[in-house]
Amino acid sequence: MSVAAQPGLAAAVSMRLTRRGRLVVFMTVLVAALLACALLAGPALSIGSVHRTPTRTVVVQPGQTLWDIATRIDPKADPRDVIDQIVQLNSLTDGGTIRVGQPLAIPLR
Repeated sequence: MSVAAQPGLAAAVSMRLTRRGRLVVFMTVLVAALLACALLAGPALSIGSVHRTPTRTVVVQPGQTLWDIATRIDPKADPRDVIDQIVQLNSLTDGGTIRVGQPLAIPLR
């Protein structure tokens, strides 16, 4: 049986993609490739990325408290918020106890 004897098959064989059709096929393949890359690489990238706050270091002077340091580095901010950042940056325990001569990382303002 020849191709001419089967009307449906003849139409399928001679079908060509228009410019718009080729664009749709290209975009579909592109989106599929991007999704595959995102699924394969996404979790590894998001787990490994760490947000670091820009800091500088100060040394605790005699009589200084975290409140003093916080109000000095950002007088307009709520000192409690700045103290929380300093405690987190330096992994301070014991309620944020500091010692004279201790270097502290403080957030840049």
